[in-house]
Amino acid sequence: MLHYLKQRFSSRNFKEQSGAGAFFLSIVIWGIGVGCFAASINNFLAEVLSANEFQRGWIEFFRELPGFMLVFILAFLSRATEWSIMRLGILVSMAGIAFLLFPSDIRIATVIIMIWSTGEHVVMPVRSSIAMHMAKRGREGHSLGFLASAMNLGTVAGSVIVAAIFWTGTGLFGVEDRRLLYDVVFVLIFVLLAASLICSTTKNAPRFASKRPRLYFNRRFGKFYGLELFYGARKQIFLTFAPYVLIMEYGVSTGEIAMLYGVCAAVNIFAGPLIGKIADKFGYRNVMIYDTVILFFVCLGYGYAGDIFPPYLAVPFLYLNFLCDSTISTTSMATGMYAKDVAANRDELTASLSSGISINHMVSICVAPLGGWVWMNYGVAFLFTFAALMAAANSLFALTIPDPRRSKRAAQK
Repeated sequence: MLHYLKQRFSSRNFKEQSGAGAFFLSIVIWGIGVGCFAASINNFLAEVLSANEFQRGWIEFFRELPGFMLVFILAFLSRATEWSIMRLGILVSMAGIAFLLFPSDIRIATVIIMIWSTGEHVVMPVRSSIAMHMAKRGREGHSLGFLASAMNLGTVAGSVIVAAIFWTGTGLFGVEDRRLLYDVVFVLIFVLLAASLICSTTKNAPRFASKRPRLYFNRRFGKFYGLELFYGARKQIFLTFAPYVLIMEYGVSTGEIAMLYGVCAAVNIFAGPLIGKIADKFGYRNVMIYDTVILFFVCLGYGYAGDIFPPYLAVPFLYLNFLCDSTISTTSMATGMYAKDVAANRDELTASLSSGISINHMVSICVAPLGGWVWMNYGVAFLFTFAALMAAANSLFALTIPDPRRSKRAAQK
């Protein structure tokens, strides 16, 4: 399989001997593990730990805290290669999922989830940076599209696996202890992450030390930071509260949530490269503008589906809404492409991407508990109306980004 991936990706889109095959195989397996976690964690919190909407918001506060601290975490790794940082992130997530196997209350589980999240967030900026740096010139969008597809391919498999475990366990074997089924999922995630770690040890990975600044903020990236602020709020409401709407308001089961994640990921396998090509052809600026126009209406769908549709239509509508939300979330690659245009070199790009993640998480850690409080006190419609207004503001802000195609034409003249 590794040989096939090398032949498929390296010849057209990637530099020779860049480690593309090993990288994407590792990301697919990592994606399966992350997909299993995402497909099960919300129901685990609701069914096993009995977390309400407000508690869910606070759990998300601590889960996102490593993202805010990422710029400081990576400061200690400023001389490590991007591949080494990715491997370290996988190891930390392995530790987190191992701890989750032990019985715990909601407070201890929150700390354990934060450990898992630390590894997941460490991997985030370096995988995007690796994907862009191994791409041939002008193929960065394609590379990020392949990255999104690799993650989504893994998520499809992970979601199907979780659904199969729960439907088989409860339906075929009559397992009544839900905790036992979640433990099976967590053991599987640990094994998958170990396999991902092994696949990342390719001989083609760069072995030179990175020269990234320890802490990096530059005025040239001001609008990039602004985009990350908006993205942090948008992302958090989707990740935290969109699945909880289905679980708490409509009683959607673990197997159904897992299959929904799987369908979304399956669609994004094709949507990721397509959006990457669109960004290469029409410009990342246009992608950043129009995706949040669509998001405006998606947010209103979450908030008012129950008022507009009868119950038997509200859930299918929210499934479609969730699918649309998941698909447009892949357009976040456009922000990374903008950062690459601004960056002077690869080290500055990686440092800026990690700083951007910390900035969007600064908003995320505030939005999570605040969103839970708003939901508990004012209702789900009020929460998602606020999200829709944030989407509109994001589109207006993206309009201020210079059009790179016009700049190139002007330079040629």
